[in-house]
Amino acid sequence: MVVLAVTALTAVAATWSMAEGGVARASAGLATVSSVEDEGVDCPTSNPGTPSANPRLPDPFRRLDGSRISAKSDWRCHRAETKQLAQRYVYGDKPAKPQTVSGTVSNTSITVNVAHNGRTASFSASVQLPSGGSGPYPAVVVLGGFGADTATIRSAGAAVISYDPLAVGREGTPRTNKQGAFYSIYGSSSSSGLLVAWAWGVSRIIDVIEQSGGTILRADATGVTGCSRYGKGAFVTGAFDQRIALTMPIESGSAGSPIFRGIPGESGAQPLSSAYGEQPWLGDAFGSYTGNPANLPIDTHQTVAMVAPRGLLIMDNPHIDWLAARSSSVAALAGAEVYRALGAGDNISYWSDVQDGTHCAARSEWRTPLQQNIQKFLLNTGSSTGVFRISSRKSGSLSEWRDWQTPVLADGPTTPPTTPPTTTPPTTPPTTTPPTTPPTTTPPTTPPSTSPPASGACSASVSINQWTGGFVATVRVTAGAAPVNGWTVAVTLPSGASVTNAWNAQRSGSSGAVTFSNVSYNGSIAAGQSTEFGFQGTGTGGGMTPVCSAR
Repeated sequence: MVVLAVTALTAVAATWSMAEGGVARASAGLATVSSVEDEGVDCPTSNPGTPSANPRLPDPFRRLDGSRISAKSDWRCHRAETKQLAQRYVYGDKPAKPQTVSGTVSNTSITVNVAHNGRTASFSASVQLPSGGSGPYPAVVVLGGFGADTATIRSAGAAVISYDPLAVGREGTPRTNKQGAFYSIYGSSSSSGLLVAWAWGVSRIIDVIEQSGGTILRADATGVTGCSRYGKGAFVTGAFDQRIALTMPIESGSAGSPIFRGIPGESGAQPLSSAYGEQPWLGDAFGSYTGNPANLPIDTHQTVAMVAPRGLLIMDNPHIDWLAARSSSVAALAGAEVYRALGAGDNISYWSDVQDGTHCAARSEWRTPLQQNIQKFLLNTGSSTGVFRISSRKSGSLSEWRDWQTPVLADGPTTPPTTPPTTTPPTTPPTTTPPTTPPTTTPPTTPPSTSPPASGACSASVSINQWTGGFVATVRVTAGAAPVNGWTVAVTLPSGASVTNAWNAQRSGSSGAVTFSNVSYNGSIAAGQSTEFGFQGTGTGGGMTPVCSAR
């Protein structure tokens, strides 16, 4: 691993809250941590068929049959479909729990012994308990010695499990002769990449903690972290094991959290072919897509979504181009839409606003959010909201990458539609130049202001995220009793306020009386249904009352 030093630069960042009414440990019946590795193991999944090219991010709410999920209860099996795509096209299969897993847990170490189909393998990890408090303790698995600051983890009240993933999936081997405990069980020619192997190892550690009786460590309060290549591993580990309460990848770069579709257009980012060829991190099947990621039926925003509604804190470094932090911010913004739809918007945070460019440094900016996330998701003693702080050096624009809207998911089960929506997506491919300020589709921190329906044609409501000197407004346009085939929303901005950026709408004016109208793909709204657009501005955004008219 190469450690790079970059001159520290001051980065200006936009900050906003992801609060969703104080959701912490559970949301609408969706527990933020599971007692099983994979809740969707019993869900039927179908063959995805031949994927078609799509330059934009795939709709994370769309099933393989073309319909969209409509209730929060649909997520369990839709996540299983997403996992199937992730394994088939990106990471390779992560096998279920082997026939036999045994081991020991002490104050200083964990041993793991695995047997499956006549093959055996063993590995171990070291344990450091917190200096204070009493057990059993929550624990954070740190991959490869590179991850979130272990002193902060222990001072927050969690143990540190130091796990050597190379003992489970060794680097420096050809794809046809992979080595380590995972490949001793499943064969050296397995098509599964190292990231899945490393994730499998963490799952077996949790198995042993579960069997230990819970006198030293708590199996229901496990986090995972890693930086650089081990950040890639932490990201995949948290996505594939629903027993992990808190996932914290750091500076993971290509093959980690950045969207695959964005990397080719991000200047200086590690090319996909390089990430695939440097080490067998990704599954063998991904080799067919290094030059054409638009053909993938999945992208990393859906891997982010696989973590939902559990805790996720993504930490990035905008000073090193190789790490593709802009593409990572897009993955986080898009994945946050799934969190928001599930009513768990305050369970995801993204932070790239750091001044020190040193790779895998213990940063002062991350100390407080790290402590808050451990308290909230591992100790169950905190209620902090999720925060997005995206450096202006690497700010991605979600509006450039999606042609889908976030649905309002019902709390109870509903009957899925028999045919997919007919809204025509845009045909213009996304640009690679980011806006000067980061747009966001994050949830509101103030109650929405709603205009009354205009003769049943359409209505509009606005939610404001305000910070010192600026704000983001999210406007929801809702059709009345009849469909709408084009809409315009008029807004009068407060004195001194000015619009600087807008997405999913065409804008006329920047201060005073401003109008927004639909773009090609969101003008048609079925009766009773909604679409959203947003804008960012300077000054104060409170007190606006949007008025909608249908065209």
